[in-house]
Amino acid sequence: MTQAILIVDDDPAQRRILEEVVNRDGYRAIPVESGEAALAYLEGPSGADISLVVLDLVMPGIDGMEVLKRVHPAKPNLPVIVLTAHGGIETVVNVMREGASDFVVKPVSPERLHVSMRNALKVNALTGEISRLQKRQRGQLTFADIIAPSQAMDPVIRLGKRAAQSNIPILIEGESGVGKELIAAAIQGEGERAGKPFVTVNCGAIPENLVESILFGHEKGAFTGASDKHAGKFQEASGGTLFLDEIGELPLDIQVKLLRALQEGEVDPVGSKKPVKVDIRLISATNRDMLQMVKEGRFREDLYYRLNVFPIHIPAIRQRKDDIPDLVAHFIRRLAAEEGKEVVGISNEALGMLCAYDWPGNVRQIENTVFRAIVLCDGETLQVSDFPQIASMVEGYAEAAMPRTAQGPATSPAQAASSAAYAPAQDGMMGTAATPASAYIPQQTQPQSNTLADFARSNFSDGISITDEAGNVRKLEDIEAEMIRLAIDKYKGHMTEVARRLGIGRSTLYRKVRDMGLEVREG
Repeated sequence: MTQAILIVDDDPAQRRILEEVVNRDGYRAIPVESGEAALAYLEGPSGADISLVVLDLVMPGIDGMEVLKRVHPAKPNLPVIVLTAHGGIETVVNVMREGASDFVVKPVSPERLHVSMRNALKVNALTGEISRLQKRQRGQLTFADIIAPSQAMDPVIRLGKRAAQSNIPILIEGESGVGKELIAAAIQGEGERAGKPFVTVNCGAIPENLVESILFGHEKGAFTGASDKHAGKFQEASGGTLFLDEIGELPLDIQVKLLRALQEGEVDPVGSKKPVKVDIRLISATNRDMLQMVKEGRFREDLYYRLNVFPIHIPAIRQRKDDIPDLVAHFIRRLAAEEGKEVVGISNEALGMLCAYDWPGNVRQIENTVFRAIVLCDGETLQVSDFPQIASMVEGYAEAAMPRTAQGPATSPAQAASSAAYAPAQDGMMGTAATPASAYIPQQTQPQSNTLADFARSNFSDGISITDEAGNVRKLEDIEAEMIRLAIDKYKGHMTEVARRLGIGRSTLYRKVRDMGLEVREG
């Protein structure tokens, strides 16, 4: 889903100009004409889709300051850019104190607004990521923080929420990289043990001779090298949750002790003379076929049924491809901000290619692939050529993956933004309907004009000369006057269309026409 930006301004001409700038930058503009309309939209069901607000300060009725005062407490992470024609120091201080992200004085140039929007969204992306990391560290991550909008993940979320309401042992099954640890963390974060320790153990990464010590602990001098007493992972997780990842890798002798620990609620540290009581919520995970391992004698049957009281199966990415656009969007926002890159979206063609790939490494592979693409990308939009490895494995994309230098000149930032068929959605909210990749259609936008002459050349076949007969550069006011005359002639005196094409307000256009002494009769 393309990021949505709410434009709040009572001036119709100014709203149209802002809307054009926002759309041209690859975002989805939602214009409203008053503070009342802005509050109604933000407080309604679609309010959660807004990633940024561009807010006029002076409006009749509820003004921008009042909107800011009411929105910021309810949505503290929603960035707001304030626009006003009066840029006094006191005004700036007041709006920033009320929670505005930036302050821009009218008339604002497209370049200035472009930079302000990019910075605000980048800071918000990092803030959201830091918030999730802090919640995960504190054991307070919830299912609302997980990006899983596809229908295939609905049973996982539903079962996870039910499991969170009790201390029942849970076995999470799924391929490597599907997000088993994230689901386990969300189960704790939505249960009564939220905020308590969440201890993760990768059973497949522990040397076999140290498994018992790491899980159950040991006393000083219990074995060679045991110079200090060590509390095992069970004791570290007491009061909270112990997550045993890849539990199928545990040796058979440790499986016996694990079964006793679960049944008795106590562990026997190596070298200890008495057991230690522990209070844990056990969540285990595996990418193996545990039932088959039981049949082959590689996993104890009694322990399997003790762990598999409440099974949850997480489908692979190839079975929930509707999640790919949202996951890609999330990783673009986060990784681009972390790397200091200007990447804001991905082209329709590139996203279609990613959705066509099966992703054997699942979410972890998507993250690493987007990371590499962002490092390679020189523009604002990820293209097929930024994913050479994926393109070589998806039919029909190998040729498009050739370096862009071999295909022609590099895409400019403005062109890249205009061609973006998909830009990151609002961060981290579960329940947002995922849009299939086929629905991301590039928007047709007006080419960006960096100079008056560029605009004239793109709109008038004969162009405007910027030099006189002697080869000297003409005065800017003369070029502007000629451009306005040509625009009025081209659009047959329709001043609304002329103002829109020139990117200025009608009142500004009439003032310039009056200053030039032109008499215009609208057609």
